[in-house]
Amino acid sequence: MERTRIPSLNWLRVFEAAARTESFARAAAELNMSAPAVSQQVKALETHLGTALFIRHAHAVRLTEAGRAYLPSVQASLVSLETSTAGLFGRAREERLYVQAVHIFAQGVLAPLYTDFTTRHPDIALMLTTGNAVGDFIHAFSDLKIIFGAPSAFGPAHDRLIGETLYPVARPEIAATIRTPADLLSHPLLEVATHRAGWPHVFETLRILGAGARFRMVDSTVMAAALAGQGAGVALARAPASDPIMAAQGLVPCLPGVAVPGLEFYHLVYPDAGTLRRPARAFRAWLIDRMADYAARSILVDR
Repeated sequence: MERTRIPSLNWLRVFEAAARTESFARAAAELNMSAPAVSQQVKALETHLGTALFIRHAHAVRLTEAGRAYLPSVQASLVSLETSTAGLFGRAREERLYVQAVHIFAQGVLAPLYTDFTTRHPDIALMLTTGNAVGDFIHAFSDLKIIFGAPSAFGPAHDRLIGETLYPVARPEIAATIRTPADLLSHPLLEVATHRAGWPHVFETLRILGAGARFRMVDSTVMAAALAGQGAGVALARAPASDPIMAAQGLVPCLPGVAVPGLEFYHLVYPDAGTLRRPARAFRAWLIDRMADYAARSILVDR
């Protein structure tokens, strides 16, 4: 078989599922196949292409550089074929929708709302992936992206979703020792390096001199919450997106009633509203409606 021939569509479907889930077993469950069958299909594709697409581990797989470069094209091709088939021969039984979201929004907002969307739209298979760094979003394929901060770097069209409200949280025994804003300086403060609004912004708003503050830098609010949950310091909650994450770590507000508005917003980003596929249009309308519900009720609950 010549390597210039287009690979089998089934190989590509299996590759996409395995790459997205980073597991032959999870891909097998999704495709109603056995894990050995998935492995065999992937191996056939690798043989056809003459290069390895995955690095195999005991209980997971990881894309090689070649696999990572190939995945967006495969996903885009599968979506294009699915869309053309539905348009020419009637609606496909299930259309895939690829949404990539910043990790905290995916975990704190989309995960609790996931079944609401899938119940309302049973004909749409929502493929949700996450990212944190700018490069995660620029080099990945998706119909829609949900990012935090300036949206122009990710796409020409966007909708503003929700903002954030910051307040300090810690384990209950640590929070009990913090009675005034100045008491925060007695503890390690977990700071997310990628956010414009962090502890310095909170100190400025509360008119606290931050001299002597002991910052511990992390790359995400999820990691800050995990460390705070282990008693490593005080984190900043970023309501409402962080609410489920903070609750899962057993964190409580250090200074009930003390909160600071953030500086940036979450945005839904896409190339152009007029070119969105039907599943993407449905998700966009649904998400904007759900975020209106968030805005309608107070972000700061009685803590």
